[in-house]
Amino acid sequence: MPRFEAFPGLRYNPDKVRLDQVIAPPYDVIAPAERMRLAARSAVNSVHVELPEPDLKAGIDRYQVAALLFEAWRVDGILRAEAVPSLYLYRMTTQDQRSSTGVIGALGLPEPGQEGEILPHEETIARARTDRLELLRATRANLSPIWGLSLASGLSALLDPRGEPAIDVFDDDSVRHQLWVLDDPAAIDAITRSVASAPIVIADGHHRYETARTYRAEQRQAHGDRPGGYDLVMALVTELSEEQLSVGPIHRTISGLPAGTDLPGRLGEWFDVVRAGPSSERMVSALADSSSLALVTTEDAWLLAPRPATVEASERGLDTSMVSLALGSLPPHTVTYRHSAAEVWRALVNGEAEAALLLRPVTVAQIGDWARRGRRMPPKTTYFSPKPRTGMVFRALDEDPRRA
Repeated sequence: MPRFEAFPGLRYNPDKVRLDQVIAPPYDVIAPAERMRLAARSAVNSVHVELPEPDLKAGIDRYQVAALLFEAWRVDGILRAEAVPSLYLYRMTTQDQRSSTGVIGALGLPEPGQEGEILPHEETIARARTDRLELLRATRANLSPIWGLSLASGLSALLDPRGEPAIDVFDDDSVRHQLWVLDDPAAIDAITRSVASAPIVIADGHHRYETARTYRAEQRQAHGDRPGGYDLVMALVTELSEEQLSVGPIHRTISGLPAGTDLPGRLGEWFDVVRAGPSSERMVSALADSSSLALVTTEDAWLLAPRPATVEASERGLDTSMVSLALGSLPPHTVTYRHSAAEVWRALVNGEAEAALLLRPVTVAQIGDWARRGRRMPPKTTYFSPKPRTGMVFRALDEDPRRA
């Protein structure tokens, strides 16, 4: 079963930085403009190492820039190490007071033949995985946690924070992020035993998980198969339950279709297409909120009802699979992923997209079912929110107690 351990985390020193100025969203949801805003907010904002920029004047690539910055922050006391190995209780609370509480620790990477301990639920994209590997090689640190969903019933009951949090900040979306440091041996033992009692499904961080496994293999080969900090990866583990998770879809916008393409007609080969009415920002938002599978442009909106043959040809009727089949039958075009109805509408009115497909979210039960069957959903099927922040805690591999 999964190995889950405390580790001596590196955290920002509140005597030297404002904690609300140094956290950042996960790297893969940061647009270039947001990256600029975060970088300007603080010279030690975590985005400088999570999404580094090259130093062209010094001739240093982006990965070495991240490594030099991370080391300098440690030397200068911007980051300080925990005195003892700890777990970190992490709670995210949205404006409507919906909260999710998990625990950050070091999750063991399964040995070959034991992959059933960790169950990825989505396919990954190779380019992003390569980028994360270069960053890990350079920094020798887990800069942000992967997000795992434990199949262990009752884990949430053990994650009851006591006392004042070490970190208590709000992000730009008014989500509250709180972190408690847990160093009590008995509490750590109870939590690690619970996590070890059942498999873990990866919710977010498939690229970093695969990257960690590749890096572990490299380091094992380089060090005569000696165990080390590279055998684990920093992970936020939350119980797989409706109470702890909010799962949304990832919509698709379409651009670059040949002029005159009858998109509703082409999609009619796969779906029953019914016009919903004139399109507007309100219409797009309403369709997304009602979990409708729909096609929208700036002028019109249509509901899409999958035909039986489409469901049969797809991966058990998942919207991502059915839409992928339909898009594959279109003339050459470009697909861009959007995380909200607001993003979809902006892309349409700004001319970045000619049309969009609104997808329906999968359920927590579907995620668990697919994972238990050892099957991965297509890429960009699920969007979990709110997102854990980068900068709450870091894990430096050379500070793992097994390497002391």
